[in-house]
Amino acid sequence: MPTTKSDAAWFLHPSRLPLGAGWNGQCSAPGHENCEPDGDELKNCNLGYALKCPRLPPDRAWDAIRFSIARDGGSHLSLCFVHERDHRPAAHGTLEYDVLQATWTTPHVDPRIQKMAECYLQSYWQRRTPPVSTNS
Repeated sequence: MPTTKSDAAWFLHPSRLPLGAGWNGQCSAPGHENCEPDGDELKNCNLGYALKCPRLPPDRAWDAIRFSIARDGGSHLSLCFVHERDHRPAAHGTLEYDVLQATWTTPHVDPRIQKMAECYLQSYWQRRTPPVSTNS
């Protein structure tokens, strides 16, 4: 579970990571909640496939999740997500964010996925270029 952005130099292109940047965090595997992964474990978690992690639950619906901005309408964002299992899509959907109200109009039902979506959105805001004004 991501908690804070990481400036660790593990990745050549951090914006390509599943959450749009590297993140520090805590394990959310059953029986290991709040455990802080070490450097190598954290690196694998940031890539989305932590298959070598000894805490990875054998019974899980997905291995990784990917996010992308489907539409940035300035005042409204559509964020797509894809759950992956065995390197294939397992589920997908869209989350909606109202920029003017600073609220999710369509959040994810799983609080873990919602937290990851919020982290992805934070990373997106930091690298987003300001929209071009048509009122000049």
